[in-house]
Amino acid sequence: MSEQDRSALPPCPECASEYAYEQGALLVCPMCGHEWASGEAGDAEAADGDGAEWIVRDAVGNVLSDGDTVTLVKSVKVSGAGGGAIKVGTKVPGIRLIADGVGDHDIDARVPGFGKLQLKSSVVKRVG
Repeated sequence: MSEQDRSALPPCPECASEYAYEQGALLVCPMCGHEWASGEAGDAEAADGDGAEWIVRDAVGNVLSDGDTVTLVKSVKVSGAGGGAIKVGTKVPGIRLIADGVGDHDIDARVPGFGKLQLKSSVVKRVG
């Protein structure tokens, strides 16, 4: 990669390192190991600024939309009456994106075997 191409890439949003590089559809920071989608920082600014379209991305940077099917990329502990945990690889069909979830939960879903739950987009990956 030439020096001119490197300067076209944005700095790492975590540590501000200028040494980010492309790896497939993601940008990677060799200094702190953070990975992000190339338009992620701009999307967040646009959504906060002028009421632009709200974009939710999964754990690997894919854009999520209502009705998508996702799988869990890490186990999720469930507190409350049911208790237990949802295992890695559990397929969750027909998600619904929500802007007013509890904490930073932005997905409303019906998880097979557990019922209706709110999930974080950082623990799911879009299928297909």
